[in-house]
Amino acid sequence: MTTAEPLAEIWRGDFLESVHSGHAVICDETGEITEAWGDPGQVILPRSSCKMIQALPLVESGAADAAGLGPEQLALACASHQGGAIHTARVARWLAVLGLGEADLRCGGHMPRDEEAHRALYCGCRNPDQTHNNCSGKHTSFLTLNRHLRADSEYIDLAHPVQKAVREAFEAVTGAPSPGHAIDGCSAPNFATTLHGLARAMAFFASANGKAGTRAKAALRLRDAMVSHPDLVAGEGRACTELMRAMEGRVAVKTGAEGVFVAIIPQKRLGVALKISDGATRASECAIAAILVRLGVLDPKHPATQKRMAAPLVNCRGIEAARIQPAPSLIRL
Repeated sequence: MTTAEPLAEIWRGDFLESVHSGHAVICDETGEITEAWGDPGQVILPRSSCKMIQALPLVESGAADAAGLGPEQLALACASHQGGAIHTARVARWLAVLGLGEADLRCGGHMPRDEEAHRALYCGCRNPDQTHNNCSGKHTSFLTLNRHLRADSEYIDLAHPVQKAVREAFEAVTGAPSPGHAIDGCSAPNFATTLHGLARAMAFFASANGKAGTRAKAALRLRDAMVSHPDLVAGEGRACTELMRAMEGRVAVKTGAEGVFVAIIPQKRLGVALKISDGATRASECAIAAILVRLGVLDPKHPATQKRMAAPLVNCRGIEAARIQPAPSLIRL
């Protein structure tokens, strides 16, 4: 087994203060690895980076069309959103169209990351509801599929038809049986795979426009929804939203908890997956930006790129005290 490699560095003055190591894979449409750092066979939990895979049964089953879903709802199905009004209002309307309500969700509630929404709840002494959960779009998509399947209300149970459909799709596009699962922060099962498998799945999405079949058409719709509505996939200030905007709809990217990040690159028909071993989001954002620059799809001078690849770390007085940057092995000379 290959050990993790340095992917991001923290420099304080002239001192290398910290190193974030991990694993990363770039995969082509045939499933072959074109470049890798660390161990492509490293088994990980993809967390929210695989939401577009979890949404495949929603589209390919016909449930999305039966419910009249458009690109906005499909983007929310793939989202880890801020819980802002643009997210929660759309989720609430989607639930209402289904004849359901917030209580039918099984994701739980948490305070939103959106500053305006957070302030409104805090100052109004109100608790967040489940629509504020960053995964509420995914859970509403599960409910949409569940209604189509006419199954029982506990759609997050591992043996439920919804999760069986998700697992089948997950194993098909990653190219191998999942070695197991764990419970995600939103209470849904999260199936494990290798970094190679996750990159292979992203390459499937990247090359979907050249493939026949219902699953490829579903992948294309989900991919296009993400790049058409980057504000719904995450939110203002977030890496997913800002990097997709910087690439002007040419690439879809998605973060996952504990240092996971993926990219779907249609013009090169490539998929990317990475995992930072210590789970640091600052490092996963830096590493994915560096790989996108390396592949020539992200402008290294764009402010969204500089914010991740050459990000100043400021102290309490606003003075730049340190900086994060990619490890040398990610930079193409």
